[in-house]
Amino acid sequence: MESLWRALTRPHRFFLSAWPWRALEYLAGSVLLGVVCLPVVLFPPALLLLARPVGAAERWRLRRFERVPARGRQVWWREFGYLLVLTLVLLLVDGTAFFALFLCALFLFLPAYALVDPSLVRLTWDESHVIDTVPEALALSVGVVLPFTLLALYGTSVLAGAQAAFARWLVVPEDVELARELAEVSTSRSRLVRAFEAERRRIERDLHDGAQQHLVLLTMTLGMAQAELRGTDGRAVDLVGEARQQARQALAAIRELIHGIHPQVLTDLGLRAALEELAERCPVPLEIELELTGRLPAAVESTAYFVAAEAVTNAVRHADPRRITVAGGVHSGRLALTVTDDGRGGADPAGGSGLRGLVDRTAVVSGTLVVDSPAGGPTTVRMEVPCP
Repeated sequence: MESLWRALTRPHRFFLSAWPWRALEYLAGSVLLGVVCLPVVLFPPALLLLARPVGAAERWRLRRFERVPARGRQVWWREFGYLLVLTLVLLLVDGTAFFALFLCALFLFLPAYALVDPSLVRLTWDESHVIDTVPEALALSVGVVLPFTLLALYGTSVLAGAQAAFARWLVVPEDVELARELAEVSTSRSRLVRAFEAERRRIERDLHDGAQQHLVLLTMTLGMAQAELRGTDGRAVDLVGEARQQARQALAAIRELIHGIHPQVLTDLGLRAALEELAERCPVPLEIELELTGRLPAAVESTAYFVAAEAVTNAVRHADPRRITVAGGVHSGRLALTVTDDGRGGADPAGGSGLRGLVDRTAVVSGTLVVDSPAGGPTTVRMEVPCP
């Protein structure tokens, strides 16, 4: 639903919407709250105890009026300030606005009064301007009072919007609201990361215990079939041999896929062991200089490993390096990991999906990733993530 201020820019729609009634409800609540609190002003010590309940009530009213969250920490001095403004200023201002609306409503019903008793509506400006008939009262009501009523209702809505904005500023500090929303986003993102990791490991288990085992059995069966057919005529032996070789290739591909999804050594032994295994499979000399005293959170280990693995893969494929180094450690509650190669350089996160994916993957765990790759090298990929 559009905001009050946007609705006010379209008067032809504003008076047909729910905003005028919500504005009247909000101001009426302010008047009621102010009247309840007014006697307490005569006994100042009670104001100290009343500030917090009034602040909580105002946040509830803001949620009802604006249909948006209005939660914040309980800041006593802000709530106390709002209580003083409510009882000493807003009560008078809102009461005046309602009195003006009451007068407009009173004059709007002049034709009805004239039908009951014309003497009730006798208005005299001078001897030549006397209103005491139904047609005259109707003309005055429709031609003069109705526009003023609409204008008063519009002004009352503006007053309600301004008062709500003031109350939100005072009892719902913007920095607190922003911090709360950021905390909710971080919590939600953490849940998504955990769900993603769990789903990825489930796929890994399914591949490892399902497809891989079937391929192993298929390879063994084809081997036995080849042994049984050896010495017979025809191409059966060769065809079975080719099928066995293809099964072996498929098995190797499945194992590589499983390792790419989530290497088992990372789960069992941690980041250092997984990187050392990566170094053994790397066609370029890969040095691991990692200072860790224990296991890291699973999401941090997984992110760090895949950042390092992707950076090493990119370097081998595109930079033609002679040596690659993965170094890092945990300092001040943050894991810093740097992948450096002496290749040709020129890597750009904006130029390919691989590095962009690393940036996005690091951001998911509230980390940062910076790529420094001048033409001619060296290339440095540095990742930092919180590591509680």
